[in-house]
Amino acid sequence: MDRMFAADKPVAVCLLGPTAAGKTALAMQLVQRFPFEIISVDSAMVYRHMNIGTGKPEPAALSVAPHRLIDIRDPWQSYSAGQFCIDARDAIAEICRAGRVPLLVGGTLLYFRALQSGLAPLPEADPVLREQLDARGADEGWPALHAELARIDPAAGARIGPNDRQRIQRALEVFMLTGEPISELQRTGSSEQATDFLGIALIPAGRAELYQRIEARFGHMLEAGFLQEVERLRHMPDLRADATAMRAVGYRQLWAYLEGEVSLAEAQQRAIIATRRLAKRQLSWMRSAAEQFQFDCLAPNVIDQVASTLRAQLPKISNSHVP
Repeated sequence: MDRMFAADKPVAVCLLGPTAAGKTALAMQLVQRFPFEIISVDSAMVYRHMNIGTGKPEPAALSVAPHRLIDIRDPWQSYSAGQFCIDARDAIAEICRAGRVPLLVGGTLLYFRALQSGLAPLPEADPVLREQLDARGADEGWPALHAELARIDPAAGARIGPNDRQRIQRALEVFMLTGEPISELQRTGSSEQATDFLGIALIPAGRAELYQRIEARFGHMLEAGFLQEVERLRHMPDLRADATAMRAVGYRQLWAYLEGEVSLAEAQQRAIIATRRLAKRQLSWMRSAAEQFQFDCLAPNVIDQVASTLRAQLPKISNSHVP
């Protein structure tokens, strides 16, 4: 597959993959080979004080390869795909003006999709409707509301988990306000962009090894002080369990343990299962995406494969650091 890029548009490289695919490590290697500057595409790394559980690069690594759009919000603040698009476009423009190439790296695929395809104008939140849906969720259970959503909007029902309270609520709210499925409205986003994008997708040849990585990585996070990190977050006066940041995988399970709701072993198991499910959704989305180059993230020479493709597709980016 060869991509044709407009002569008058800058090109940004998108490096995406499921959790534990090795995106950050690969990006750090690419920065040593090409004039890239990294933009994080991660809905959890935007938050300060959330370092271990998000897999945020260490300060020493960031000094070598700085990442834009990390540590830009406090964990009790909100951050949306729309705001990400604004921030990412500003970062892309700055990087291009400096004569370098943006390298967008992460696993928040909604952000990638919003940046490349645009976001449809959706109605503002309705407090009354949300209160009604919350009451129904508490009474009937969110899986029941998810089943209702699946009947109304099969595409959204397939994409949203049966216990994802926030997204079920929003999808039902949008339908009740507009009479249109949210999946249809989201397809109307503008695709007119000032930047061309080259997609590099890291997809493992088999899931078993990826799942082993996920389990091992969570164990390493606990050894590195993940539980203590969540404990510190829990004692922040402005942060609550239902904050957007605390819905990140791993954080909400350990928070539940600290609240005495489950044992540590149960919290760990729930976090691993939730991370596997996240990886499965990420892989499904990436396999269906068009115009991207796919590489086995488990291959020992994946860096060389990716670098070779970048040189072929973007001959103007020079291999200025490594011969």
